[in-house]
Amino acid sequence: MRFITLFIFISTLLFAKTPYELGKELYMGKGCFSCHGNRAGGMHNYPALANRAKGFLTYKLERFRARESDNQQQEMMVGYAIGLSDKEIDYLTTFFAEYVDDENAESYDDAYEEHGDGGS
Repeated sequence: MRFITLFIFISTLLFAKTPYELGKELYMGKGCFSCHGNRAGGMHNYPALANRAKGFLTYKLERFRARESDNQQQEMMVGYAIGLSDKEIDYLTTFFAEYVDDENAESYDDAYEEHGDGGS
């Protein structure tokens, strides 16, 4: 009996997904990438979510879930956030806050600054 219990415990630890992985699955599964990009770096007029503060993103998602928004563009988030549980919001915000680009294995550098006038 001890062997079976130990086996179940060890296999649970080995195959359990982290909150980061669960957040990534939610991000891709709910279609968030279609506006915010495959790497959560933002697209067009939609903001970057990668490496943003977890508390801020939690606040925003909870507001959207409560059908509250600051402007018309944010209203489209209400439909996506209404069905999210507290745990799912935690997973998503963990994914955003700890985001690492799988292809480059480094975090986004949101401190990028242009230099020069762009001319020749």
